[in-house]
Amino acid sequence: MKIKDIMKTNIITVFPDTPYLKVVKILYDNNISGMPVVDENQNLIGMISEKDLFKALYPNYIEFIRNPEKYINLEEQEKNILEIKNNPISLYMSKNIITVSPQTSILAAGGIMLNKHIHRLPVVENNKLVGIVTRKDIYKSILKHYLKF
Repeated sequence: MKIKDIMKTNIITVFPDTPYLKVVKILYDNNISGMPVVDENQNLIGMISEKDLFKALYPNYIEFIRNPEKYINLEEQEKNILEIKNNPISLYMSKNIITVSPQTSILAAGGIMLNKHIHRLPVVENNKLVGIVTRKDIYKSILKHYLKF
């Protein structure tokens, strides 16, 4: 069984300049946990997930060391959260993206997801985003196709 058999082709995407708060709303309104970031030609340039958005609310190690009081003081932390809401999503998206083709086997894609600890894979053909597949899609397909569940 191939990815083309299970991928979703009605893909919700955002542009890199989409504000943080708008991305949060798109994820929330569509009950999804992540989506591709594309340019005007539908070229995949990144992925944004709830995890990326959540990590943006907290400092990384270097930021914490440089300015710990900003993150220990809850009022300052709340202020930081309010400051990022209009930032472009390009600041938070993952840029090193693993993709699959429509011809990739679902078993291979499942292995990639487990190995790389990712929940969704963009499907790319001729350098264009053509679909997306989630871990849940693959899991359900394996149960149904191979285990006759």
